[in-house]
Amino acid sequence: MTMLIFGVLLWAVVHLFPIFLPTARARLLGRMGEGPYKGLFALLIILSLVLIVFGWRAAGEAGYIGDVYDEDWTRHLTHLLMLFSIILFGVAKAPTRIRRFIRNPMLTGMVLWAIAHLLVNNDQRSMVLFGGMLLWSVVSIVGTNRRDGAYVPPEVGSWGREIRIILISVVVYAVLIVAHPYFTGMEAMDLSFLW
Repeated sequence: MTMLIFGVLLWAVVHLFPIFLPTARARLLGRMGEGPYKGLFALLIILSLVLIVFGWRAAGEAGYIGDVYDEDWTRHLTHLLMLFSIILFGVAKAPTRIRRFIRNPMLTGMVLWAIAHLLVNNDQRSMVLFGGMLLWSVVSIVGTNRRDGAYVPPEVGSWGREIRIILISVVVYAVLIVAHPYFTGMEAMDLSFLW
């Protein structure tokens, strides 16, 4: 569990550093240069992901808390939240109508992702990973909003582009459902009816 905790903390600290310590970031950037700074940032993020993956696997299902939630309704809610989460990831960098209402779509998508996974996972490692990512996302939203000041919504693109982004997001969601057992070891949805 220690490796998982350290991985989540490293992920959070590396991402929160430029948000809450912009002066220190500017000094470090000036001292290192943009290329090495970005390289170090990427290296630390990769290290945090490695620690999270190996920490998750090493922790196993230790510390199962029990059936806290009614599985039937949470499973359906989880799939709905995950679909919205993937759509928010998809629109994060595009000038869409969704971005006119949601200032931080990628971080909001992470909030939904974390909540969705907490609804169907009741063990300690899930609380550490998804709870940690939920906390990091909320703190990041508050920090970026405070740092960036008043929100100026982007100009929106065409309806066609927006619909295309949403359709691509739905396809990505479907691929993730099918691939989920291969990269997590757990089925996200019973797909036995397909074969």
